[in-house]
Amino acid sequence: MFTGIIQALGTIRSLQNKGDDIRLTVASGGLDMSDVALGDSIATNGVCLTVVDFGDDYYAADVSAETIRLTGFANYKAGSKVNLEKAMRPIDRFGGHIVSGHVDGVGEITRIIDHSDYVEIWVKAPNDLAKYIAHKGSITVDGVSLTVNKVNGAEFMLWIIPHTLKETVIGNYRAGTRVNLEVDVIARYLERLMMGEKASQPTQGKGIDMAFLAENGFLRK
Repeated sequence: MFTGIIQALGTIRSLQNKGDDIRLTVASGGLDMSDVALGDSIATNGVCLTVVDFGDDYYAADVSAETIRLTGFANYKAGSKVNLEKAMRPIDRFGGHIVSGHVDGVGEITRIIDHSDYVEIWVKAPNDLAKYIAHKGSITVDGVSLTVNKVNGAEFMLWIIPHTLKETVIGNYRAGTRVNLEVDVIARYLERLMMGEKASQPTQGKGIDMAFLAENGFLRK
């Protein structure tokens, strides 16, 4: 588990093809590697990866074809900057929100507006994730725990302070940048809970929609 509080900026050293998968090697930058062991998890731009090799200033992980397909890894190359966070320990401060490192989809930066003391960033999420994104709720963008400041359909807006711009890859965003999104896990559990006994029945890929809410008494006519 992670908190979405970025610990360091890393740099991709190499991406080595291994059939359909890749072996990713990351220069760990300021990340403390002294307590890292084989098999540990490191969130890399919000994707939970397992360490298969490491040294004082790097780690390597194998990235499956499925992960490449479902995240922004297809767009990464040697030299790309990535947000890094080691898995949370029970004694650590919980500074962000519950982050699993399992990316739900890839969004796209649509607008960036500079203000005097913050930057306003608009992100277009995949349509099927829109129902999980709420005003003042939490969302993870490239591994960063952020608060949603406004929602308009599948688009949502973030206010980014200068410190976050400096210490994460968000400072490199431009309109069109693709970003890894992980919605708040509590929203997913709530969706499942609302299904009640129907959760045990095959849904054929359908989740909660307006018809389901009406059928089960959550909406008034």
